[in-house]
Amino acid sequence: MKQLNVGILGLGTVGGGTYTVLKRNATEITRRTGVEINVVQVADRNLAHAKALATDADVTDDAFAVVNNPAVDVVVELIGGYTLSRELVLKAIANKKHVVTANKALIALHGNEIFAAAKANNVIVAFEAAVAGGIPIIKALREGLGANRIEWVAGIINGTTNFILTEMREKGLNFADVLGEAQRLGYAEADPTFDVEGVDAAHKLTIMSAIAFGMPMKFEQAYTEGITKLEQVDIKYAEELGYRVKLLGITKRTDKGVELRVHPTLIPEKRLVANVNGAMNAVVVKGDAVGPTLYYGAGAGAEPTASAVVADLMDVARLIDATNAQRVPYLAFQPEQVQDLVILPIDDVQSAYYLRLRASDKPGVLADVTKILGDRSISIDAMLQKEPDENETEADIVILTHITVEKNMNAAIAAIEALDAITAKVVRIRMEELAK
Repeated sequence: MKQLNVGILGLGTVGGGTYTVLKRNATEITRRTGVEINVVQVADRNLAHAKALATDADVTDDAFAVVNNPAVDVVVELIGGYTLSRELVLKAIANKKHVVTANKALIALHGNEIFAAAKANNVIVAFEAAVAGGIPIIKALREGLGANRIEWVAGIINGTTNFILTEMREKGLNFADVLGEAQRLGYAEADPTFDVEGVDAAHKLTIMSAIAFGMPMKFEQAYTEGITKLEQVDIKYAEELGYRVKLLGITKRTDKGVELRVHPTLIPEKRLVANVNGAMNAVVVKGDAVGPTLYYGAGAGAEPTASAVVADLMDVARLIDATNAQRVPYLAFQPEQVQDLVILPIDDVQSAYYLRLRASDKPGVLADVTKILGDRSISIDAMLQKEPDENETEADIVILTHITVEKNMNAAIAAIEALDAITAKVVRIRMEELAK
């Protein structure tokens, strides 16, 4: 029987899960592919751990020994980062080895270079596990929805932030308290910056956007805003108005260009994606023929991510003898048809808005605010005016607006904050319906 020899770089959480799934489901995998997939070599700095787990493979602490090993057909890169991993992946490709990776930062930052090298060397680079863990969203965008003109993609694509926001809503806790709990439970890293500032989600969104619209990776142009400044009171007010707050990655094709943005977002609680809680992920894709479609599942973890890594290995096993022309293109579109589309700056993006104003409790304030909004063609959809607490002279005013251009909203907020009666910075959260 035909064999595919695999070398794994990194035997940590995902690497260990990949090795385990390959061994446990070997019979099923062979039945599906007609190929025996064998791990022949692994590289990890923790040799003792690697040897205890990978008992049937050669173990080394030299990753380059794997990418230079003539017996290895496919290199599985699971070490993370985007410096050493880039060097290893490009070396593997130069050695005519296929590559499977779960590294979203590597693909988002260096995917254009990596795909060009892979095309030149007629090898496969597969990266399903780079986005949303075990959810097969890359295959859905690239193949399952191939008949559609993709209009937009919006997703909860970071489990850490979704866990934090769920806990803030359900338990009434503040961000700092929930972050500490997330770290204790292992949902958040000791340094959670990439997660809570939206960088991790922006990496994943960049990849989905490139595939959805057939354009190069443009991570450096993504607008990124995290959840660190979110206050529990805004999550509570959103709930009163029938909305949930989620950190969303959103990319849309418009007449003026492509929106590529990550930020906290109010979405109606009746939407399925609004009810995705805990550390789970979900992605909504709108195609012109199929309409909105929802993909839900575990976005991280050893075996959920390993599920995607092994599925990629199975695709390599099936297509290893094919030419580039016979394979599905990396970005869904033929390489010569990939277009360098314009990414809209956040000032030109259109959205509805949630605004929270802290104002002195005196007549005329609301009239001044509505005039400022009206002068900039910003119409109000709903309003919530809170009574001041006992012995207080200030109260919250919450306004939901209809869709407007971000730069108009920026000007309106600046004018509102200049009013004598406004006693604090205006809190602004974007809103999306995700309906059509």
